[in-house]
Amino acid sequence: MSQTVTLAEDENLALVLKVLPAIIVILITSAVCGRLAILVKQPRVLGEMVAGVLLGPTLFGALFPGVQQQIFTDEVKPILYVLSTIGLTLFMFLVGSGLEPGGSEAKREARHAGVLAVSGVAFPLALGAGAGYLLHERVSRPDVSELEFALFIGGALSVTAFPMLARILYERNLQNSRLGRISLLGASLDDAFAWCLLAVLTAMSADAGSAEALRTIGLAVVFVIAMLFGVSRLLKPLGDRVERTKEFGFDQMYLVMGVVLLAGLFTDYIGIYSVFGGFIAGLAMPRNSAFRTALHDRMMDIVCVLLLPIFFAFSGLNTQLNGLAGWAMIMPFLLFLLAGFVGKYFGCGLAVRSIGLSWRESFAVGGLMNARGLMILIFINVGLAQNMITQEVFSMLVLVAVITTATAIPLYRWSLPERFEKNASTRELISKEDNVLDPSALEGPPRDLEQSQR
Repeated sequence: MSQTVTLAEDENLALVLKVLPAIIVILITSAVCGRLAILVKQPRVLGEMVAGVLLGPTLFGALFPGVQQQIFTDEVKPILYVLSTIGLTLFMFLVGSGLEPGGSEAKREARHAGVLAVSGVAFPLALGAGAGYLLHERVSRPDVSELEFALFIGGALSVTAFPMLARILYERNLQNSRLGRISLLGASLDDAFAWCLLAVLTAMSADAGSAEALRTIGLAVVFVIAMLFGVSRLLKPLGDRVERTKEFGFDQMYLVMGVVLLAGLFTDYIGIYSVFGGFIAGLAMPRNSAFRTALHDRMMDIVCVLLLPIFFAFSGLNTQLNGLAGWAMIMPFLLFLLAGFVGKYFGCGLAVRSIGLSWRESFAVGGLMNARGLMILIFINVGLAQNMITQEVFSMLVLVAVITTATAIPLYRWSLPERFEKNASTRELISKEDNVLDPSALEGPPRDLEQSQR
């Protein structure tokens, strides 16, 4: 018996000695790439995304395959997956819990976010589906129908990198501006639709029928209603107590962590990914200022510094850019890129302009919504695993993700320079009476960018 225990302890120790070096490599690479991203005026999160891809077979695995396989062994990858899922779920929970109530503007902002979400899906979905339909015979698998392939391409291009968008807004302290709230809510609806569409396509691919997809969508609706109208009321006394006593102890933390992980487990189980469970759990949290501040002070840094880089690295380990074979794939790639960029940037920008935002804010939102990040990588990895797309199409969509994400911040800065951004985060650029740009907003010193890159 004692020998069996000793062997188990040795195996556990051996596993720890494999996992810790992998995490250390991830953190070092993420820190370096994040700093480089800041130096070239990009958000730190883009550097972390690139770090994940570089650690995979695209670069590290190609140059040093033996070393890469020794660090990221088959035993280590499942543990990294669990940590990455927990990290992403917790981060999106913090995003949801950190959104401030909109007050008298909440209903109008919700309507505006709905307009943004519809435009963020309709335009790229239509353009992407059209591109997929035109290129079906050229780049699709022969056993995938024109409809399935077209809808998959359109769905992939309609994704917005919800976690990355949230990180960008947090880095620039815009998460509670009108622009930030509308963008986050619109992006969350966009991605929810994309995952529901993926559930339908997966069911079609597996011949599971429409019943399974309808079940997923129905359970998601029930979950949202239960969290926002049931669980939120049960948690309200917790927020009141923290507001009154100014104490947020271990008992409260246990309760909060249990709610968010159970929410992530449920949404993962029904097939729409735990990130949305975490976000909805955040929205269900008490809105008290003291509660939100204590929660973020305890969790945000460790989630962003330790767990999120693991998520990016794990996704990068499953990304290979070896599918673009020759000039024959250049035209399809450019068509996918054009459909994705035009659909998000101009579709979202013009739609937001129609509801009263200034031209600057409208195209700033369009630029942010163009960030696809690793959410599209998750989407297309599922498609590749389900044999809905080829390796060549997968590689093209990876490049689309990288390019559109890299253009998000330059487009945002071009539309909304720092002096306008400062006013957008404090006084709002739009006048409540006539929805025009406030001339006084043109004044004021630029904000210290490095301070926002914490």
